[in-house]
Amino acid sequence: MSSRLPASERRQQLLDTALATFARLGYRDAAMNDIADAAGVTKPVLYQHFASKRELFLELLADVASRLRLAVRDAVASSATVGPRAQVEAGFAAWFSWVDTNRDGFTVLFDSEVRRDPEFAEQAAKVQRQMADTVAEFIVAEGLEPDRRRLLAYGIVGLGESTCRRWLEKEIDLDADELAVQVAGLAWSGLRGLSPN
Repeated sequence: MSSRLPASERRQQLLDTALATFARLGYRDAAMNDIADAAGVTKPVLYQHFASKRELFLELLADVASRLRLAVRDAVASSATVGPRAQVEAGFAAWFSWVDTNRDGFTVLFDSEVRRDPEFAEQAAKVQRQMADTVAEFIVAEGLEPDRRRLLAYGIVGLGESTCRRWLEKEIDLDADELAVQVAGLAWSGLRGLSPN
């Protein structure tokens, strides 16, 4: 068994272990026993932190989504002085780098099993809303209303998600930065031509 950790560290360890377990087995097939065993704790210790597998999974979705969103937001914000094209590229680079180093997170967050459960689907939709809101802040086109910017931001989020799915299947072998440059170029070409009409 693992040594005693402070409660916050133990909780994070359990979330990290659960992430790997859910990515490997899927929500339906993963059991609390699997997570406890992989974490090196007893099932009662796991239940001290999470009342149910469902509660654990919902918190996990929120945790993973927050980390992805913050990685993209920070990258885009930090390149604001360089210009809009650099922001687009920085956003995609952060997205693809995050996915490259957090494959389990991407797998769990964007898994089709998540979308079949109404409560999990709402959490996944929340992720998309938050990502779109973040992206919409950086779409600048004179006269373009906020609701139109937000709608276009969903397209950019979808572009990132779909590209990641194919990339992780290793259809073509590119590193995260090279992929970001290419996808950012595609997105930037479209964003550059935006007009309010």
